[in-house]
Amino acid sequence: MKEKVYNFSLQLDWKLLKTISRIDRFDASWSSIEKKEAPILKHLKSLATIESVGSSTRIEGSKMSDKEVEVLLNNMDISRLEDRDSQEVAGYSSVLSLVSDLANELEISENNIKSLHNQLMKFSSKDEWHRGGYKQHTNAVEAKFPDGTSQIIFRTEEPGYATEDAMRNLINWYHEEKEVHPLIVTACFVYDFVSIHPFQDGNGRMSRLLTNLLLLQYGYNWIEYISFEHEIEKNKKNYYRSLRDCQSQRPNEEVTAWIDFFLSSLINLQEKLNKKLEKLGVETELSPKEKNVLSYITSNSGAKVGEISRKLDIPISTMKRIINKLLSNNLIKKYGKGAGTNYGIK
Repeated sequence: MKEKVYNFSLQLDWKLLKTISRIDRFDASWSSIEKKEAPILKHLKSLATIESVGSSTRIEGSKMSDKEVEVLLNNMDISRLEDRDSQEVAGYSSVLSLVSDLANELEISENNIKSLHNQLMKFSSKDEWHRGGYKQHTNAVEAKFPDGTSQIIFRTEEPGYATEDAMRNLINWYHEEKEVHPLIVTACFVYDFVSIHPFQDGNGRMSRLLTNLLLLQYGYNWIEYISFEHEIEKNKKNYYRSLRDCQSQRPNEEVTAWIDFFLSSLINLQEKLNKKLEKLGVETELSPKEKNVLSYITSNSGAKVGEISRKLDIPISTMKRIINKLLSNNLIKKYGKGAGTNYGIK
């Protein structure tokens, strides 16, 4: 059965309803998880922030690893942000923090979206001419790949009145829509935002920030503890394919392919969050010495028993017992054989 949502059509079936129900069942249990797992969640939010910043900027062509992102964020010196990758990381981190802290105060409006874009681009002098304002030139959605190649995915709204009208209509619909499920509203809002591509640059990053903002405003608070951006990066081809399949029908397109991708991504995130909670729950039962070993291996993938023993001043016999416990609890993984045996995080 096809239903109309905003300017789109959507194939409404039992599979879609089942997926939404599954997401909402997890969400219904989240408040009790938050109370019980507060210390663990603080750690997860920190990890998710690094992954989100790293992934969202890499999708747009950045070469910085999560480790490099972490080092930059922990030693931020605005005066030394000379390369574009660092500037984009700093900007994304800044807006992501605003979204997290002020989610319920940031009304979805043209002014606020422009303000967030201005913040996103503020560390780059090259972007000063267009930040915080709608695009002045025609742009297109391009997929950028690790080998440096790119591919045009679809054409976007023309600059000027066309973009201004499209954004105004989208935001008006968002505020007036009272019947459609919040997850579908979020997916459609983000899809149309990307389709309009209202800014000269930074639209992909803005779309992912708006995804987080909308989900938080609708009460899906668990999204702060697992990276939506990382999920998109890992499924980049399917992400672009679902957008392209829908965009090829524009205007008045059917967006079922995009909705399916979006909801499936949320299901995957919930499953990953559950696994992380289970893993960290086991970690809280470790002794201080065992936690130190796990922490060392986390930061030094490929470490060997002798190396860890020396660095942490733990006898080899004790080290072997600790390593075996971490392996049995599925917290680390063993690589190599004999003298080449080393350990890393699963």
